[in-house]
Amino acid sequence: MALKTTPWDASEHLDSEDAIAAYLEAAFEDGDPKLIAAALGDVARSRGMTEVAARAGLSRESLYRALSQNGNPELATILKVTKALGLRVSVEPVSVPAE
Repeated sequence: MALKTTPWDASEHLDSEDAIAAYLEAAFEDGDPKLIAAALGDVARSRGMTEVAARAGLSRESLYRALSQNGNPELATILKVTKALGLRVSVEPVSVPAE
């Protein structure tokens, strides 16, 4: 008997502000720029890419391209998207062990 699988889409599970915040926080903690862009893309898809693009002042196509697996969005794009999503990027000190 063959096992049937379906692709998992994170955007289908980002159904609350807490889920979105935790998802993006984990991506930023990882620090991989491609993972961060992909996570932002998942959140944008969960909210409606067309609406997010309009709020960010970007075309839908350019937003899809920037937040794709091979995309490399500029910091300005990341900031526009986070603002369009009603989010803010913040910085906090990391505790570094004493040497």
